[in-house]
Amino acid sequence: MKRLLLGLVGAAGLAAVSLAQAPTAKADTSLLNASFDVGRELYAAINPAFKTYWKGKAGEDVSIEQSHAGTSKQARSILEGMQADVVTFNQATDIETLVAGGLVQPGWEKKFPANASPYYSFPAFLVRAGNPKHIKDWSDLARDDVQVVFPNPKTSGNARYTYLAAYADALQKNGGDQAKAQEFVKKVFSHVPVFDTGGRGATTTFVERETGDVLITFEAETRGIAKQYGTDKYEVVVPPSSLKADFPVAVVDKVVDAKGTRKAAEGYLNFLYRPECQDIIAQHFYRVNDETVAKKYADQFPAVKLVTVDDVFGGWTKLNKEHFAKGGILDTLFVQ
Repeated sequence: MKRLLLGLVGAAGLAAVSLAQAPTAKADTSLLNASFDVGRELYAAINPAFKTYWKGKAGEDVSIEQSHAGTSKQARSILEGMQADVVTFNQATDIETLVAGGLVQPGWEKKFPANASPYYSFPAFLVRAGNPKHIKDWSDLARDDVQVVFPNPKTSGNARYTYLAAYADALQKNGGDQAKAQEFVKKVFSHVPVFDTGGRGATTTFVERETGDVLITFEAETRGIAKQYGTDKYEVVVPPSSLKADFPVAVVDKVVDAKGTRKAAEGYLNFLYRPECQDIIAQHFYRVNDETVAKKYADQFPAVKLVTVDDVFGGWTKLNKEHFAKGGILDTLFVQ
C-alpha cells in the first residue's frame, strides 16, 4: 500500500510538472467593430465568415463584438472612450472626426482599396404596397400630402446622405440655384413627423409604427425590409438619380496599438474586399466594387444615375465647412 501511495504521489508530481511545462492555449483576440446603424444583419453574416478565414490564415481564434448606431454618434462615443478596434462607417466625415481627435492616423483612406470603401449604396425610397401616393422622385417629397420618414441628420450619416441627395437633386432641377435648393430641403424637413437618431429607428417608425408614406434610407435597407416583410406590403422605389454613399472603413490606430490587435484588425478590414465577403455583402443588397461579384448580382440592382460629394459639393472638407459646421446651412434649415 505504501509503495502504491508513493507511486501515485510520484505520478501526480510528474503530471503537475508536465502541466506546468505544457504550452498554454493561444488566447482569443477580441475586436470591437463600431458600425453604422442599419448594418446589423450585414455584419452578423460577415463575422462568422471572417472567424473561419482568420483561423485558417493566422491560426488564431478571434471574437468580434458589434456596436451599431448613427455614425456621428459612434464617433463621439469613441472619442469619449469606447474601445473600438475598427470602424465601418457610412461617411468619411465621421472618420475625419477621429483623425482630429488623434485616434486614427491621417491618410487612413489610402490604407485600403477604393479609398477604403469596400462597398457602397445610395438613398432610395420604400413605400407602402401599391405606392398609393405615387412617389417616384425627390420632388414628390415636398408635396403637402406626403409624409416623409428619415433619421436626424445631426446624428445619422444615413440621414446626411438623404439631406445631401435631396439638396443635390434640387440644385440640378433648379439650375444650381442655392436658395431654391434650400427652400426645397426645408420643406421636406417639415414633412418629417419624427427624427429618430439612426436609420434603424426610422425603419421602426415606418414599419412597426406605420408612420409616414415613404421611408428614405439606403437602397440596401429598403430591399432588406421588402424581403423580410414581403413585397405585398412594401415596394422599393429607386429614384432616377441619387447621391453615392461610400461606406469607409478604418483601423482605430490608438486603440489597436494599445491592445495589440492591429494584425487582426487590419486582417478584418482587408477581408471585406475578398470575393467571398463581397458576395456576402451583395447578398445583403449593397453594391460592391469587385467586378465579378457585381456582375453576378447585376439583375437585382436597377440602373440609377449617381452623383458624388465631390461632383456636387466640392468634396467633404468644403461640404463640412459649408453645410455641417456649427451655424452652417444644415443648421439654418433643420429646425426641430
